[in-house]
Amino acid sequence: MKTDDLVSLLATGIRPVDRHVMRRAFVRAIAAGGAGALVLLALLYGVRPDIRQMLVTPLFWLKVALPFSLAVASWLVLRRLVVPGADVGTRWAMPLAPALIVWIAALAVLANAPEGDQLRLILGLTWKSCPFNIALLSLPLCVTVVWAVRQMAPTHLRAAGAMAGLLAGAVATVVYCLHCPEMEVPFWAIWYLAGMLIPTLAGWLLGPRLLRW
Repeated sequence: MKTDDLVSLLATGIRPVDRHVMRRAFVRAIAAGGAGALVLLALLYGVRPDIRQMLVTPLFWLKVALPFSLAVASWLVLRRLVVPGADVGTRWAMPLAPALIVWIAALAVLANAPEGDQLRLILGLTWKSCPFNIALLSLPLCVTVVWAVRQMAPTHLRAAGAMAGLLAGAVATVVYCLHCPEMEVPFWAIWYLAGMLIPTLAGWLLGPRLLRW
C-alpha cells in the first residue's frame, strides 16, 4: 500500500474533537450530584422553615457566596489538572482567596463582639454535626465528579483528587445552606471550611487509586 493511500485510509471518518466535552461532563456531574445532595438533604435534614425569608436576606447570600466561590475556584484549577501538560500557574491560589476573605471577616466580627459572645459566634448551635453533615451530602457529588475526572486524563492524581473533593464539598455546602440555621461569619469560617476539607483530604488520599488511567 502506498503511503498516500495509507494516510487517506487512516483519515477516513475522523471527526473534529469536541471542545466542550469537558464542560458538558462536569455540568452533568454537578447537576446529578447536586440533585443527589438535595435528595439527601430533604430525607435527612429538611429545609429550614424560614427559607423564604432567608432568600431575601443579604446575609444568607453572603453565606452561600463562600462555598459557591470555592466551587468556582476549585473547578478552574481542576479543569487544568485534567489536561495533561496544562499549567495550573497562579490558579493554585484561587481556592485560598475565599477562605482568606471569610477569615478576615470572622476576625473582624470577633474583634468587635463582646468577649462573652465570641465563643457563641464560633460554635453556634451545630458545630459538632455541621462538618460531618456537609461531608455526607458531598458523597453523591464525589461519585459524579470523580466520574467526570475519569473521562479526562489527569496526571497529577493527588492534586486532581483534592480539587475534585473540594468541588464536591463546596457544592454540597451550597446545598447544606438550605438547612443550616447558623448565620454567623465566624461559624462559617471554621465549620463550613472544615466540612469542605473532609472530601478534599479524601480526594487527595484516594486520587491515585480512583483516578488512575
